[in-house]
Order: sequence, then C-alpha cells, then structure tokens
Amino acid sequence: MTRKSIGLLPLAAALAFALPGLAAPPAVAGAGDAPGAVRIAESIRVLADLVDIPEEGLPSKLLDKCYGLAVIPGVVKAAYGFGGQYGRGLIVVKNEQGEWSNPVFISLIGGSIGWQIGVQKSDVILVFKTRRGIDNVVKGDLTLGADIGVAAGPVGRSAEASTDLELKAEIYSYSKSRGLFAGISIKGATLQADEDANQAFYGRDLEPGDIFIDRDISGTPGVEDLKKALDRYTAKRF
Repeated sequence: MTRKSIGLLPLAAALAFALPGLAAPPAVAGAGDAPGAVRIAESIRVLADLVDIPEEGLPSKLLDKCYGLAVIPGVVKAAYGFGGQYGRGLIVVKNEQGEWSNPVFISLIGGSIGWQIGVQKSDVILVFKTRRGIDNVVKGDLTLGADIGVAAGPVGRSAEASTDLELKAEIYSYSKSRGLFAGISIKGATLQADEDANQAFYGRDLEPGDIFIDRDISGTPGVEDLKKALDRYTAKRF
C-alpha cells in the first residue's frame, strides 16, 4: 500500500461511516452472497444505464476502440467546505482479439478543498484509450487528472462517426448522478486495486496483472455475464 493510499484511508472511512446508505451498493437479486458478485451485477446495471441511451449514452464505438474500462457504481461525494469521494468497482481490459479479461476489483478515493457543499451519489464509467492508466493501477495507484488526463467523453449516436474518437484524451469519463452537489469533480481521485476484494472473490492472492491475463480462473460467479454484457455493448459483435 502506498503512502498516498494510507493518507486517504481516514477519508474513505469517514464517508462510509457518515453515509452508510450511499457508500455501499444495494444488493442485487440473484447475485449471491459474495460482495464481488454483487459488484459485478451492479456494474452490469451501470453499463445498461449508461450505454442503452441512444441519444445520450456512451458510444459503443468507443468501447470497441478502448483498451480497458472501469465501472464504479455508487460513487459517493460529500462535502461542506472540505470534500471527499469514495466508491468501489472493477476494471477490465481487452486483448488484441477483442476478448475481455476477468475483472480486477478497485477502490476510488479522493478529497478536495474549496467552496463546495452537498451530497451526491454517481455511477461512473471510465474508458481507457491506452494501457498507461491501467498499468498505473496494476503497479499501485492512479490519480485521475494528475498521473494521467481525464476528460468528459463524447455521447450518443452522433459520436459514433466523430473523428474525435481517434483521440486526444487517454481516459474518458461518464457518469449518472443522483442528488445535489456543487464544486467537486472526479479529477484528483485515486484508483487502486482492492486487494481484499480480489482475494475473497478469486479465493487466492493474485496480482492484478495476473487476473487480467489468466482466462481460466475458476470460481468466479457473474464474470461470464459481465463479459457477455461488454460484448453486447461494443460495436463489434462477437
């Protein structure tokens, strides 16, 4: 665990304690008792919410061109002067054959200072155009907007043929929010592997890079459903 991560842990704990109903995703029927399986089911729901919007959703062409994808359901942002944000989700990557990897579970933690007030819960998708940001997560953590730039992504059918999909930014962000908030963004938040969640889900201690590469990991409820959903939402139909 990095020094930066240790410094952010009290903030995450405070958010989780102060906002228990917001900090944890709700249980999903049929997901089973494993927290990782619930996280996968929630991620599939977020994909449906943010991609199945013909005029305003995440373009499937962008998913087809991306290197990896992070889905973080229920990111909580709360502030009164000093602010913080916390969420738990997963990252998947795609190989040269267009096949999606097993998910690596992650945490998003961040803080901010400045005029801001309110509480908000957002479902977030981050589209990684290159492997650089993913490599940072694998090696330790990634600070959005500092280690690598992040920009709001293009939306809707009009973006499918846009030359902007060829692209300048390395990470594109999409979100769907509930609540009222002013003065805070996802920039400055840190993504890092959730080691405890990965070990609990896969039944052994695995490095994030090994999870991405190993296509034969067993005992992973919901993973095939996640991969099928990702395939369904890409421009290429496998």
